[in-house]
Amino acid sequence: MSLFNWLVSKTIMHVPGSIVGLFAKAYIAGEELNDAVRVTRDFNGQGIMATIDVLGEFITTKDEATFFKNQCLEILETIEREKLDANLSLKPTQMGLLLDRDFAFENIREIVAKAAELDNFVRIDMEDIACTDATIECYRQLRDEFPKHVGLVLQAYLRRTPADVEALSDKAMHFRLCKGIYNEPRTAAWKDMAIINRSFVALLDRMFRHKAYVGIATHDEKLVFEALELIDKYGLTSEQYEFQMLLGVDPELRQLLVDQGHRLRVYVPFGKSWLPYSKRRLKENPNIARHALLQILRGKS
Repeated sequence: MSLFNWLVSKTIMHVPGSIVGLFAKAYIAGEELNDAVRVTRDFNGQGIMATIDVLGEFITTKDEATFFKNQCLEILETIEREKLDANLSLKPTQMGLLLDRDFAFENIREIVAKAAELDNFVRIDMEDIACTDATIECYRQLRDEFPKHVGLVLQAYLRRTPADVEALSDKAMHFRLCKGIYNEPRTAAWKDMAIINRSFVALLDRMFRHKAYVGIATHDEKLVFEALELIDKYGLTSEQYEFQMLLGVDPELRQLLVDQGHRLRVYVPFGKSWLPYSKRRLKENPNIARHALLQILRGKS
């Protein structure tokens, strides 16, 4: 790890929001849903799909959860009205998971039911290890009721994930596979990046072997190469998987994949709670800060 990356990873959580904003604005659509619609429409014009997410997690009251539930319903209705090629991502803690599991489940179920009504799709994000069991159980129940309209995120750095894939393989599976960003104990998560990368590839192989539809969520060109090898190995068509990337990260690699005929979806976050998200992403990938700093020094917005 370079000195710059080490400094960013160690200090970012203490940097004032006004400074973080200079680095992060390219990676957030804006504070309002209209901003996400604008960005999504632009991507759709380039043949790129989107998943829209309203930022905010680990809420502390049921009123907050109800507010975010209503925002998610509005996002789905807006996607339908604006004829966008997009779906919805949500976080269980945003729906009240840590307050009342049954309450959170009913909130998420209402959103997935709306997605099914509109023939759309909801991705349930995976958060820290304290939420993993409840999140998987929520997905399992909703998959039974709405098999074509709900999916789950699984994280390659968790030691348990291979077993989770096997446990869910009794029915059709729809996953987003990512490396994982939360700071988990060594007992729960691999810490060495080379091992995490190997785990990512092994999990993708396992998922494809079980005929899962996978959103391959990575900006790591090594993993993109390995994914392409597996796609070829299993003879998959472009309708049987997709690549997924964060807004603002490696647009050149994104375009290369699109030009080669692969389906690609960009994560489009918006909302007033942009600061915690931005700090977490900068901590995970300090190269974002390096790229943004170079742009600022060159006088680009």
